[in-house]
Formats: sequence, structure tokens, C-alpha cells
Amino acid sequence: MALTESNMLPLGTKAPNFTLPDTISGKTLHLQDIATEKGTVVMFLCNHCPYVIHVNEEIVRIASDYQAKGVGFVGISSNDVENYPMDGPELMKEHAQTVGYNFPYLYDESQEVAKAYDAACTPDFYIFDGKQQLYYRGRIDSSRPKNDDPLNGKDLRQALDQMLAGQPAPEKQYPSAGCNIKWK
Repeated sequence: MALTESNMLPLGTKAPNFTLPDTISGKTLHLQDIATEKGTVVMFLCNHCPYVIHVNEEIVRIASDYQAKGVGFVGISSNDVENYPMDGPELMKEHAQTVGYNFPYLYDESQEVAKAYDAACTPDFYIFDGKQQLYYRGRIDSSRPKNDDPLNGKDLRQALDQMLAGQPAPEKQYPSAGCNIKWK
């Protein structure tokens, strides 16, 4: 699998709306169900990518820390499940429960949501402010499965802290990197 970086959607972009099934609750959710007046984190994830597996624990910690501050979180999987059945909705629910996802984990079967967000890889992170305008896009931190950098969520946490404090978006934003989204 080739290492793929984020496409870096322009800052200020309005959060594309979506209506997707939540594999955990069985409900259909919309962006408005997740977005809050404080901000929203949209994450493109999947079950099998080693880059996502590497950061899962920190994703759960960050979601816990910032949900308590009023930020909404959602994970979305857009992979082609015909060729990658381990990313199918039934296994998404099982995976979410196993790793402790404390946010909805939505299935983007048509891949239209990933295209609307210009998502390229898993994991891919987007922070939208209370007006649903893109504030940050990129990596969680510099840690990768085969480097010695600490997994601490530094970049994502810094952006969330700055947003909640009403500060301008971080000037330097690094793309996320991981497995490419498995397009149909």
C-alpha cells in the first residue's frame, strides 16, 4: 500500500452536508446531528489501515477530551467494501466497539461524502468551527507506525485549543498521511 497524503481542502470551506448510516447505533445521521456551536471534527477512517490502527487510541482520547468541551466528533469510512470486505458496515460496528470509538462511525457506501470533502487517505482529519467553516485539515501528529515520534495528538489538539480560544487557525498545517481511500 502506498503512503498517501491529504489533499488539503482550502481553509474556510463550508462543511459539506451528509446523510449516512451510523454503524454503531443503526441510525441515519446528518452533519447537523454531529455539528456543534463549538466546532466539529470529521475523520475519514477505516478498519484495516495500519496508520489508523496506530492512532486509534489517541483518536479516542482526543474525542473524549474535546467532546467534554462541546466539540462534535464523527468517523466516516468510505472504502470500497467489495474489494476490501474488512471495512464493511458490520465489521465497522465491531471494530468501533473493540477500539472504543466514542463517536458515530458512519458508512459512506457511495463515496460521495469522501469526494465532497476531497478526502484522500485514512486517517484524514478536518476541524470545522462553530460556523461549519474549515479551520484545520491535516495530521493528528507526526507519529507513524514505523517512526519513533510520540503519539500525542499534538497537531490536532493544538488546532482544537486555538479554535476554542477564538484564535486564528494554525498557520502551518501538515497533511495527514496513510493508506489511500479504496475507491470503487
